[in-house]
Amino acid sequence: MTIKIHRGTDQIGGCVTEYEYGGWHLFLDYGEQLPGVEPSEPVEVEGLTKGDLSKSALLITHYHGDHTGYIHLIPEAVPVYMGEVALKIQKEYSKHLSGVLAKQKKNFERLQKAKTFTPGKVFKFGDFSIIPVTVDHSAFDAYAFKIVAGEMSVFHTGDFRTHGFRGGKLPKVVDKYIGKVDYVVCEGTNVSRQDTCIMTESELQQQFIKQFKQHKGNVVYVSSTNIDRLFSVYQAALRAKRPFYVDAYQKRIMDIATKDPIWGKSELYQYGEYEPVELIYKSGKFEVNEKYKDFVSSQGYVLIARANVKYSELIEQIPGDKMRYLSMWEGYVDSDNPAYNERLVNALGEDYITLHTSGHCDMESLRFLFCQLSPRGIIPIHTNDPEKFEQTFRDEWNVIRLHDGQSVNLVTES
Repeated sequence: MTIKIHRGTDQIGGCVTEYEYGGWHLFLDYGEQLPGVEPSEPVEVEGLTKGDLSKSALLITHYHGDHTGYIHLIPEAVPVYMGEVALKIQKEYSKHLSGVLAKQKKNFERLQKAKTFTPGKVFKFGDFSIIPVTVDHSAFDAYAFKIVAGEMSVFHTGDFRTHGFRGGKLPKVVDKYIGKVDYVVCEGTNVSRQDTCIMTESELQQQFIKQFKQHKGNVVYVSSTNIDRLFSVYQAALRAKRPFYVDAYQKRIMDIATKDPIWGKSELYQYGEYEPVELIYKSGKFEVNEKYKDFVSSQGYVLIARANVKYSELIEQIPGDKMRYLSMWEGYVDSDNPAYNERLVNALGEDYITLHTSGHCDMESLRFLFCQLSPRGIIPIHTNDPEKFEQTFRDEWNVIRLHDGQSVNLVTES
């Protein structure tokens, strides 16, 4: 088996990984670069975007834009595979933005022919056997894959963490479905910030409950596709006895999660006594009448907001003091960071609280995973500091440092 990293050996967004065996080509992810990074042209890949496509397929680990952003450039001759619920969320997201972004309209159209797989069940593509397993990430229905061809096995982690609500199940999942592997292709997003204390999602939720009980008016800025965080904040609002408000799009995204055949059975992803309340949107703006003002003045509220003029106008009309929360990566409000978002900074104002935790794995959890998998080699991707990754793990494992465009031929032990 040959592994080639077309992009992602020294950057976090836009990874493209290729597995080749017996003339068959299996690609993992085809996304754009992260916000704030100077954009580059999509990678032209033989067997994926051009050339002979007859023995190629694309697997998507999850729906974040740095993994899916260029799906519309994949010819229809190449089958695209996603998790069933992830596909529904991606379609809803692309449809929602199709009126303002031509690229998302094309993504939505391309996804109409996407295929799905079932977690824990082997499926075949040519000479490849693939086992998808769900992992905890800040995207719902995210996947890692065990890829087997001939006598060689590789575990491709995708983006994952162990400090989320479902992250603790990963060791059992690995034992049951994965076992030992020859190689690991692993994300290393947090390798450059190893000293950062990573809070669990449960701990974060407790902080939200405390704040919501203390403050009547609560405005939370969080990604609409961060399903775990949306439901965590919703459940915190219920426990604090605060009405929970979302717009129609956010409600549709949450509804999709409640119908997930596996995780939808969990109490976390079910609606409690009171469902999220949809904001009324008419004639290009959110409607705020006197009845609504009286109700939130009495009961308080938790509002999931976006950094745009429509939400700013809505928030301004709601009476009383408001506590604002940033539940997103702090790089967006750091003026020295390329991803700095001035609209978000203005929406938050000067008095806000940051309540957030990473969607990616810490180094001790990576080390535990490697011990479980017992690989002969580890290939880092999705990291802006591959040298630090190598320094961190080279005393215990064989770290294979590749550069974009390089490949490595994996052979079985003699």
